[in-house]
Amino acid sequence: MTTVLEALKAAEQRLQEVPDPRLDAEWLLSEVLGVSRLEMLLNKRRELTEAEAAAYEALLVRREGREPLQYILGSQSFMGFSLKTDSRALIPRNDTEALCEEALKYVRPGGRVLDLCTGSGALAAAIKKLRPGAEVWAADISEAALSLAKENAERLGAEVKFVRGDLFSAVDGEKFHVIVSNPPYIPESLRGRLQAEVEREPALALFAGDDGLDFYRRIVQEAPAHLLPGGRLCLEIGDGQGDAVKALLHEEFADIQILNDLNGLPRVVSAAVKEEKRL
Repeated sequence: MTTVLEALKAAEQRLQEVPDPRLDAEWLLSEVLGVSRLEMLLNKRRELTEAEAAAYEALLVRREGREPLQYILGSQSFMGFSLKTDSRALIPRNDTEALCEEALKYVRPGGRVLDLCTGSGALAAAIKKLRPGAEVWAADISEAALSLAKENAERLGAEVKFVRGDLFSAVDGEKFHVIVSNPPYIPESLRGRLQAEVEREPALALFAGDDGLDFYRRIVQEAPAHLLPGGRLCLEIGDGQGDAVKALLHEEFADIQILNDLNGLPRVVSAAVKEEKRL
């Protein structure tokens, strides 16, 4: 029989092509054993049953194929909440918590919030849970992503209104105090050159034209018509996109801020709509 320690060592060797082989080996085995990583590591001499060894082997094969760890485990933590994750939507990243925290600064009781390009529903569900007095909407063009987002809202007991459409077409005539979005922002030229795990996520949620700014251009142009007086637009940005997105905002928005994520990298652009530009 194989012990936990032996299984982990063997798995680490097999997963050398993934970014963090040891950590992934631990996460997958703790999933199979149904215990926390800490509890598992405190019992390294425990022997795996045949069923456990077979289940672990099945997960390792998937990870060797570069299926994202979060898809295999089926969940990911975001803002302290456990969200369901699968190939229907982009995996929620810790970096996006900076976007959520910025948006929360402007959400008041009774306020109306729109999560544009909601994907897994992470932002919408977290905002509703942390600001229960707000009215939260979530929009996406992908029916598959919306189905996952609805499951996550139900999982957390978050009352969110979900609508389908291409950006603001989903909320025609509606206005909000806060619009938050983590849109696609990877340049098309990088397709096929990204980390293997990222390439397994929905392309619809990743790529945004030659320079990665296509969605920002549309959002900045259309958002003023959907913001109430004093309304705020909060956007996640990719590496090196801060100045370009800020430049797009200057005509229609004021109080433009670029904010860093937990790694100290520019990750969020936040701005208030100019009153004279609001329709």
